[in-house]
Amino acid sequence: MRSYKQFCAIAKALDVIGDRWNLLIVRELLLQQPCRYTDLHKGLPGIATNLLAERLRELEREGVVTREEAPPPIATTLFRLTPRGQELENTLLELGRWGAPLMTEPDEQDAYRGRWLSFPISFLVSDRTPDQPPVTIELRTGEDVITVETGDGKVHTHPGAAEKPDLILTGPPQLLVGVLTGQLDLTTARDGGLQTQGNAEVLRRFWPEPTGAQT
Repeated sequence: MRSYKQFCAIAKALDVIGDRWNLLIVRELLLQQPCRYTDLHKGLPGIATNLLAERLRELEREGVVTREEAPPPIATTLFRLTPRGQELENTLLELGRWGAPLMTEPDEQDAYRGRWLSFPISFLVSDRTPDQPPVTIELRTGEDVITVETGDGKVHTHPGAAEKPDLILTGPPQLLVGVLTGQLDLTTARDGGLQTQGNAEVLRRFWPEPTGAQT
């Protein structure tokens, strides 16, 4: 195994998770565990199947990932994070917070999965009026759907459609994040291709302060 051979906590951590793809494997398991190998591979566009298998073996050996055999009718191997692996969630959130400004000008060739929005939403969006009734927004981008909802004074996300959304936003991911965070007003977003269905006023729940966005 490659190692920095340094008696330093950061170096020791990177010995385990610093290899290419390792943290993205952790990201996918945080978002969709337990996870079949095929689903994990689909969530990591660009990785070769043999490299994914190798990385999973390494992470298992280091106690970050575990596998289990699911009983019928699934009857397949499922991967999930160990409690030790789960502890990396805050690390990924902080890394995502640092990287969020780099998403302002996305490359058109960048791959995208709807569930990846969960990370920027989790630290860029908050509920300004938690004493008000909860609201639910459904985000649609391509074939991916994610639900954003308030509850317990926090903003939660989960993959899939909402049962009765107050608002549905459809468009490119950068427009969805821009509107949710109040960094982009609705008029500009609509001009850029954003479609809205429902009560756009609920967006004000998430904006840090009242803005002049038109609804």
